Amino acid sequence: MGIQIAPSILSADFARLADEAAAVSNADWLHVDVMDNHFVPNLTLGLPVVESLAKATDTPLDCHLMIEDPDRWAPGYVEAGASSVTFHVEACKAPIRTAREIRAKGARAAMALKPATPIEPYEDLLPELDMILIMTVEPGFGGQKFLDVCVPKIRRTRKLLDKHGLDLWIEIDGGVSADTIERCAEAGADVFVAGSAVYAADNPNAMVEELRGLAEQAAGR
Repeated sequence: MGIQIAPSILSADFARLADEAAAVSNADWLHVDVMDNHFVPNLTLGLPVVESLAKATDTPLDCHLMIEDPDRWAPGYVEAGASSVTFHVEACKAPIRTAREIRAKGARAAMALKPATPIEPYEDLLPELDMILIMTVEPGFGGQKFLDVCVPKIRRTRKLLDKHGLDLWIEIDGGVSADTIERCAEAGADVFVAGSAVYAADNPNAMVEELRGLAEQAAGR
């Protein structure tokens, strides 16, 4: 699998989401941050907006649920049009069941970890997943500074996947830019969520390509 770039619409203009999606037409995914003001101290968008956005773009939606009770809500995001749905293990009561429900409805199932949450306790869950999302900032707000302390966890996660021969993607989210993406790609990440770096650029599509090239070079692909 090649390097994939997923611009985060958290940094886009919410009044022009269809246009903002078109501005990154060469992205692999559109990353949609769903926040409920309970699991994280911020409120963004929910099912109706995801459903409308899915109709407005051909780019697959990567929905990151930073919400309480994802067991209840995650399947609905597949029905709304998401191609990948990520739940936080810290909020999930039945991660295996939830992952299976997401997959059964036709989307990729992913599990997210906050910066302080280790991957090792969830080793046995890995075969139930399609992707691991390693947060490289505390979830809840865009524009935060990248946490270097998370890079060793990327390496450990890649080693676990290799140990079990699993073809899971490793996604990172938080502070991804031209200054940080290479160390994460070298550590084993495949999918890169970039918000401010892409949408604050003069040419968002060109920044997507720049980030992809830096990551590919660092990963030796």
